[in-house]
Amino acid sequence: MKFTIFTLFPEMFAPLEVSMLKRGREAGLLFFDLVDFRDFSGSRHKNADDTPYGGGGGMVLKPEPLYAAVASLPPPAGSRRKVLLTPQGELFSQRRAAALAAYDELVLFCGHYEGFDERIRALADEEISVGDYVLTGGEVAALVLVDAVARLVPGVLGQSGAVCSDSHATGLLEHPHYTRPPVFAGQKVPEILLSGHHAAIARWRRKESLRRTFLRRPDLIPGALAFLGGGGRDGSAEQAFVWQEGDYALLEELAAEEEGIRLCRPLWAHLRPRERRGRRRRRRDG
Repeated sequence: MKFTIFTLFPEMFAPLEVSMLKRGREAGLLFFDLVDFRDFSGSRHKNADDTPYGGGGGMVLKPEPLYAAVASLPPPAGSRRKVLLTPQGELFSQRRAAALAAYDELVLFCGHYEGFDERIRALADEEISVGDYVLTGGEVAALVLVDAVARLVPGVLGQSGAVCSDSHATGLLEHPHYTRPPVFAGQKVPEILLSGHHAAIARWRRKESLRRTFLRRPDLIPGALAFLGGGGRDGSAEQAFVWQEGDYALLEELAAEEEGIRLCRPLWAHLRPRERRGRRRRRRDG
């Protein structure tokens, strides 16, 4: 997968040369092209910004350099998606990362200063925000997007199962992890993880994922905020959450252990297994 990144500060992308992103590049799975769009400025001093019409503080990125930079792109070798990083964009999520990972190339526009000239927006296929806060520039946001998408490219992480169980990949937060030693500072690894019983371990992990999500991010569970009386936006519609067979028993156990989860009991009432009625034997008189 190729990432073409338009930026005024290519040196901010040093993290692309470490860890999994570097390995992915060396393995020929990831390609990074950093383009300083200041080089496409037609002015003598290579200005990429100017004062805003109507007055106000800050400087605004000029449209000419970015339009010229985009025009210089070679024809796409496959599917290409152009993304503008801006706090006004759609909130980035794991589901959006998975959708973007399906493209052969992502072209990212990193803003800076006060923002983009409004006409620059026409260059992008979509606008993305990495959170409800403001950064000094789009470079850090671009790194977040690149990292989240690149790790979904087959082969980059090695084990595909690790990606499938990530927090948010299934709509739930990920279960707790433990490694050696079995006891540290008086804290023991749960016995079930040492048992070697794979089915029991899978059940424990699902239960702990449900626990963590209900207690830490109830907004990810469809309808949970209404029962907990919490504020904020219910983002469940954007997630991949799906109830699974066997969740009813796990949730009933959690309800007995956690008062906060017990309040949400109506949410899983529909999962209750139906009682099986015994078959009536019919006898005919001979």
